[in-house]
Amino acid sequence: MVQKAKILLVDDRPENLLALEAILSALDQTLVRASSGEEALKALLTDDFAVILLDVQMPGMDGFETAAHIKRRERTRDIPIIFLTAINHGPHHTFRGYAAGAVDYISKPFDPWVLRAKVSVFVELYMKNCQLREQAALLRLQLEGGGTNGQTKESAGLLAELSARLAAVEEQAEALSKQLDDDSADAAAVATAAHLERKLTGLRRALDALEPGTGGAPTLPSQS
Repeated sequence: MVQKAKILLVDDRPENLLALEAILSALDQTLVRASSGEEALKALLTDDFAVILLDVQMPGMDGFETAAHIKRRERTRDIPIIFLTAINHGPHHTFRGYAAGAVDYISKPFDPWVLRAKVSVFVELYMKNCQLREQAALLRLQLEGGGTNGQTKESAGLLAELSARLAAVEEQAEALSKQLDDDSADAAAVATAAHLERKLTGLRRALDALEPGTGGAPTLPSQS
């Protein structure tokens, strides 16, 4: 059974956290609250998250500072961050969000359907990544152990299945990129699509390295 992905919600206002939970509950994933930057960093010490929704304006450590700490940690640096803000100071303010490591920057009030769709993309990528990592680890053990002819055939079948699953995700990402090009999407959407494509490229390289005769035991990319 595949475990649910964890989504970290960071906002100092309880009513905003409630609103986020109401919007994202339909995704049927584990939603974790944090009412400050410090609390978010504590949660990130022990748990793995598919994506972080981070409020910009918070007392004490604001969203930019929190993101800077997240990106400095090796364990958490690749977790996608979506900034949420109630203010709009123009391009410079948005650029600061991307410079801090965000993959998206959304102004409040936001469209619930759009936010849920964006988060679901990162959850899907996280789940696929976890499945591929687990199955690739099993396949690596079988290949390194030599195994019987039956095990070799089983490994080959598993490798083909992994490749097919990844191909399906790659096809979806390619379709998304073409749609963004056609619709002249904003910089945030383009940045999100580019982030997904980079992660998929890393997964494909890791999977290709498992092919017999390629030296097998690749380092798989991070969860995000």
